[in-house]
Amino acid sequence: MNRKWIVVGAVAAVVLAFVAGVVVYTNRTNQEVKQAAQTNSDALVRPHSPIFGNPAARVTIVEFFDPSCETCRAFYPIVKRLVNSSFGQVRLVVRYAPLHHGSDTAVKILEAARQQGKYWEALERALAAQPQWAAHDRPQPEMLWDLIGDIGLDMAKAKADANGPAIAQLLRQDIADMRTLKVDRTPGFIVNGTPLREFGEAQLKALVEQELKKARAP
Repeated sequence: MNRKWIVVGAVAAVVLAFVAGVVVYTNRTNQEVKQAAQTNSDALVRPHSPIFGNPAARVTIVEFFDPSCETCRAFYPIVKRLVNSSFGQVRLVVRYAPLHHGSDTAVKILEAARQQGKYWEALERALAAQPQWAAHDRPQPEMLWDLIGDIGLDMAKAKADANGPAIAQLLRQDIADMRTLKVDRTPGFIVNGTPLREFGEAQLKALVEQELKKARAP
């Protein structure tokens, strides 16, 4: 019996050590991201970044986003509701983190649509059909051209823009900023310079509310 409890105690100790290690690692990682965001504030928002909501909002949600990411797809309506229900106090700034194979092509197509004022329509089409074109074993981002073919684009211009130097430079800048800010997964949320410490819908809402309270304080 004593031996049994010794084994149980040893296992419990290993589990506790593992959990403690994860907490320490997560805290350290979050602290590194926060420090990077504070030190490199210009890397958070660039003039080319798509903005949803009031451009002059007091609270900015910066989302490092991959159009092939299932969790980004799940969080899109959540973030959109946060912005729409804020009465102009919260905005979303989209930055790209093309971590999946083929995501860079998808980003270029979305940005080509933005050149013609059709970004959000194209993005919502892309997210709705993500399971079809973004399968991680065989991505087919070129399918996006067919998916957005009826939203009113000059397709010849869009395809030329997608392969042009301006969008290529935009994507390089976002990838560089992602690395500078130590973002290594998607979606990566930073709210008014504070990274989301524990991932989840409730946690994101709480962080946004915290920053709104700070912004309202005299």
